[in-house]
Amino acid sequence: MFRSLRARLLLTHMLVSALVLILVAVSLLVFLINSRQLDELTTRRLRGAAELVAERGPRVLQFLGTDRLNAAFRNLGVPNARGMIVGHEGAILTDTRPGDEPPPAEVIQAAASSEEDTHGGYGGLFNRWLYVAQPVGEGRSLLLLAPRPNPVAAIGQELLLPLILRAALVALAASLVLAWLISRWVSAPLKKTAEAARSVAAGDYDQRLAPSGPDEAHSLATSFNEMVQQVQGSQQAMRDFVANVSHDLRTPLTSIQGYAQAILDGTASDVKNAAGVIYDESDRLGRLVEQLLDLARMDAGQAPLDRRPVDLGAILAAIVERLKLKADKKNIRIQNPVEPLPKLIGDGDRLAQVFTNLIDNALKHTPEGGEVRLKTEVSSGWVTVHVDDTGPGISSEELSRIFERFYQLDKSRSGSGPRGAGLGLAISREIVQAHGGSLEAQSVVGRGSRFTVRLPIVRPDDETLARPQRQ
Repeated sequence: MFRSLRARLLLTHMLVSALVLILVAVSLLVFLINSRQLDELTTRRLRGAAELVAERGPRVLQFLGTDRLNAAFRNLGVPNARGMIVGHEGAILTDTRPGDEPPPAEVIQAAASSEEDTHGGYGGLFNRWLYVAQPVGEGRSLLLLAPRPNPVAAIGQELLLPLILRAALVALAASLVLAWLISRWVSAPLKKTAEAARSVAAGDYDQRLAPSGPDEAHSLATSFNEMVQQVQGSQQAMRDFVANVSHDLRTPLTSIQGYAQAILDGTASDVKNAAGVIYDESDRLGRLVEQLLDLARMDAGQAPLDRRPVDLGAILAAIVERLKLKADKKNIRIQNPVEPLPKLIGDGDRLAQVFTNLIDNALKHTPEGGEVRLKTEVSSGWVTVHVDDTGPGISSEELSRIFERFYQLDKSRSGSGPRGAGLGLAISREIVQAHGGSLEAQSVVGRGSRFTVRLPIVRPDDETLARPQRQ
């Protein structure tokens, strides 16, 4: 019954309100019961009644009659009072209520032996009696007794209890309405979130929530929207991935199948050329599969680095030497720094893969007669390598997506040579990040591009010298 958040909030508010009202009522009741002011008020009224009886003579207790005496006592503010004349030896000479239980002997004795006005009380918390005694001559004393007024009755006589009850009812009703509004305010956003989550689970990734309600619900809605956006992006990336992989696999397979069929049918005019195409396409297919396996292993955390001391300068020099022939074919000059670089602790083969990809891309996108420059910096425990080209540059829109998997630049700026699968930069960034570094790209259309690799200098004892990068 009370499993929903709204019901629990409502019940909690009701219980808290009821508890507060009960505590207030009990506190007020205990205060009134223990209040000395109530005793003093009753005692003063008894004294007033005693003085009136003494003025008219003690015999008035015998001749007025019970009804008239009760009416007189009630008018004096001491209803249910009891009057007695006590002899000096403690004998009760007159009693307006002879059928009732007599007061304790010590009270009668105190009244009989008193030579001046005296007062006191006896009994428990809820049946306390107050008395006043005063000598009336001839060895006799007047003893007036009255029960202390019931606190609740006293409240009722002053019309306070009805006021308290009405206020309590109004407060309880207001608390219920307030609790209902608060519970609705809190539960409504959660209900909408649950409905939206069910829609997302059913495949509707266009669901978004308007943040509302308390801060927690507002934060939940914002986080939900971010989560759905990420899931939607992941789903789109997965669809793009499947489409791109299918396309990049189909293209070489189609070529292989076509040329192989031509060889089998004997229609190939140049069997050697056809075999060369088949070989090139199968090699391209093998590289693509290897790249896909690399990404899969990296995503699964199953591509550990073979960390050992690495001479980064030697790696860069070897790559430049290996790609020099390709650069010479396009009359592109490669500038490589000759200053020595500190040794790093890392995977030399993986780092060579990164810089080979970056320099090869720079050569691919640089026009004939252009230049590719390598610049290195060492500062604050970091080694920075810049790979600059003088190509056509990359637009800001494409630059923001350049590290996405299978993303390829516009054909008009993709340079010469066969188009890749769009995985090289994604793999390079994964490798650099696995070394604790970063790979970033900058470009100006018409002026060229710069790719920057930052790697921490790590000692053989696996302690980094790099200071945290500033964001």
